[in-house]
Amino acid sequence: MSTTALFTDRNYRVALRWSIAVIYLIIIAGAVVRMTGSGMGCPDWPKCFGYYIPPTEESQLEFSPDTPYKKGMVIIHEEELRVAITDFMAQSTYNSADWKPYTKHNYAIFNVYHTWTEYVNRLIGALGGLVVLIMCIFSLKYWKDRKKITILSIVALLAMLIQAVIGKIVVDTLLSPVLITIHMIVALLIVGLLIYLLHEVQPTDHRYQSSKSFYKVSILLIILTLVQVALGTQVRQYLDHMIDEMGYPFQSIWLEENAPAVFLIHRSFSILLLVLHTWFVYKAIKTIGHPRPYYGWLIALFLITIFTGVLMNYVDFPFGSQAAHLVLASIILGLQFYLMMRLKNAIKS
Repeated sequence: MSTTALFTDRNYRVALRWSIAVIYLIIIAGAVVRMTGSGMGCPDWPKCFGYYIPPTEESQLEFSPDTPYKKGMVIIHEEELRVAITDFMAQSTYNSADWKPYTKHNYAIFNVYHTWTEYVNRLIGALGGLVVLIMCIFSLKYWKDRKKITILSIVALLAMLIQAVIGKIVVDTLLSPVLITIHMIVALLIVGLLIYLLHEVQPTDHRYQSSKSFYKVSILLIILTLVQVALGTQVRQYLDHMIDEMGYPFQSIWLEENAPAVFLIHRSFSILLLVLHTWFVYKAIKTIGHPRPYYGWLIALFLITIFTGVLMNYVDFPFGSQAAHLVLASIILGLQFYLMMRLKNAIKS
């Protein structure tokens, strides 16, 4: 296959779609990690307990006499992480001169399920970086005529690298809630950038008719949804604090007594968003005649998201409800941005 045949609009669009899909897969994997409490399953980064492929048994992290150790390998000794200073052959007893303490944090617990959940999350993140890199390479075809496409593709790749760095800092800070929120926001920004690039290189869909006022409404809805997501992150940080204070067996009283104002606002704001989006969808389908499927999905996702919120509030946080709530919100934002770009392109045409 010639270079010209490889670097085509179609291949770039395919790479963009795959990139968007994998980023959402990363968001889902991150939600599963959070749902299962596996964030510290790998207490170091980029390796996991000093291995590229993590251990499957705790005995693999215990000191073993007459065993060769390589620099950077990790063991758990006296409930603390120890890192091999250099390559050496262990003697019959533990020698502290061969090891140094891990200083990023003091977490030293091995749980095989948490470890492999976090490890799979990292593998999916690496896959995302690879797919975005391929997309970035395909974007080079636009360098002569549409430099913006290539430049923004490179920005997306750099954002993926920044995500990796943030992921390392999250682990080093023992899952700082603020950094977890930043981690999520950057992922959403990457999705938005990729959707923007997709619409810049695909043909205009003439089924979407629009006006400047309707387009501005779509932007307003995105802004309001972002506000709702921001409120949700504040609620989540409150729940993290409650978990630290009371533990998981006390979910039923997390939001029953002394619920913060941000939670009450977040709960009520969801109804307002549903009403506004219902009007938006009705206007788009009945009055303007837009194709139904994406708008139907928008309302369906809103209803399911509200339902997961109800489950968390009234059914004591059933397993998976928090993760589903987060993932659905991120999909809604992506779909809103997709429709907004369609409306923008309709105005241009």
